[in-house]
Amino acid sequence: MANKKYDVTVIGSGPGGYVAAIRCAQLGLQTAIVERYKTLGGTCLNVGCIPSKALLDSSEHYHQAAHQFAEHGIKMSGLKVDFKQMINRKRAVVDQTTKGIDFLMKKNKIDVFTGHGSFKNKNHITIDNGEEQTEIETANTIIATGSKPASLPFIEIDKKRVITSTEALELEDIPKTMVVIGGGVIGMEMSSVYARLGTKVTVVEYLDRIIPGMDAALGKELLKVMKRQLKVEFKLSHKVVEVKANEKSVTVTAENKKGETLTFEADYCLVSIGRKPYTENLGLENIGIELDDKGRITTNEHLQTNVDGVFAIGDVVKGAMLAHKAEEEGVFVAETIAGQRPHINYNLIPGVVYTWPEVAAVGYTEAQLKEKGIAYKTGSFPFKASGRARASMDTDGFIKVLADKTTDEILGVHMIGPRIADLIAEAVVAMEYRASAEDISRMSHAHPTFTEAMKEACLAATDNRALHI
Repeated sequence: MANKKYDVTVIGSGPGGYVAAIRCAQLGLQTAIVERYKTLGGTCLNVGCIPSKALLDSSEHYHQAAHQFAEHGIKMSGLKVDFKQMINRKRAVVDQTTKGIDFLMKKNKIDVFTGHGSFKNKNHITIDNGEEQTEIETANTIIATGSKPASLPFIEIDKKRVITSTEALELEDIPKTMVVIGGGVIGMEMSSVYARLGTKVTVVEYLDRIIPGMDAALGKELLKVMKRQLKVEFKLSHKVVEVKANEKSVTVTAENKKGETLTFEADYCLVSIGRKPYTENLGLENIGIELDDKGRITTNEHLQTNVDGVFAIGDVVKGAMLAHKAEEEGVFVAETIAGQRPHINYNLIPGVVYTWPEVAAVGYTEAQLKEKGIAYKTGSFPFKASGRARASMDTDGFIKVLADKTTDEILGVHMIGPRIADLIAEAVVAMEYRASAEDISRMSHAHPTFTEAMKEACLAATDNRALHI
């Protein structure tokens, strides 16, 4: 394989990388993919999206058994958590998923190189597996190396007591206490996992609300639910100033806006303040690749870097750090290299938080519409008014639709409730085809389903015509 010349070489095998490779191969391009770890799939499949969702589902099953089954008429006795089995099931899900990527590489005749890939020059990639180096020649390269957890300068992540989400997915026992630094998506998901299993979780967030990148109403509702259902303690508007760990515990010191300090002692401290692009040791300086002030690779509208034939996608470029955003970009670049003219509407890439209730959004928030000076109207429908939600005891949350005040075109949809991660797709489809709120309100939605809440929210946005509130 080393003597072959490739049309495209992809560095990184996460969702963006492996999807880019598959699409390149489908388009008839001789394709190679380089992955530094032994398994394909990147952060998402190995230590991110997939394993976290496995633990989120397992912990939610336990929480429902402990707190809701009796109401359903299901009596439980001797209920307990087998945490080792929970972790083993998670590992099995990861193993099965990554092996699926192996199959897809073989199916599409993509050459896989294991080792750290870096640029020798624009058309030659050096691959170092720790024992030997291989060099391959390529006409085009797609950088899809993803991201890694970010930290603060004064925090030493020892991976024992001060941990990231990677270590949080591999703990040997359920902690009695945990401090989570950061109220974003990862922080809320991992807080949910352990709070459901009995851990006393305290979240310390610098801003005055959680999931700050989403519509403010969603964060307010999720905060309320996590306090009530999971007894999570939140310290908003608090700045962490010190983290000290010993063999058995960790101490976190935070300061509020008044300068007052609070100290928390816990078994673990999870640092979840975001992620940063992984661009180290890629030989970018050898070919003059430009980075922005946040360490991201700069690209043009075609996701091409300042070096001809070198592209970058996913977490290493600007935009939301989402697996499905990286996938869209992977397909986009593959088709661009093949001479096609694809497009991506970044405003229509949904964001999801896999807590329970789930949270999802697409399009503009109210704050963004106000900032842009766009006149809009709002329609909202609570799940407590949904027959399907009452039947399943999932009545927390709502769906909010924002529509243009003049044209009625849907501009944004913000959801928190049951199965929202799936329901958001209806909003994406509607907005992709520039549907109006009335368009959706006149579509038949099966009864009883959670999706009826979307119809009702659109009815509410259309001259306040909701039927069931």
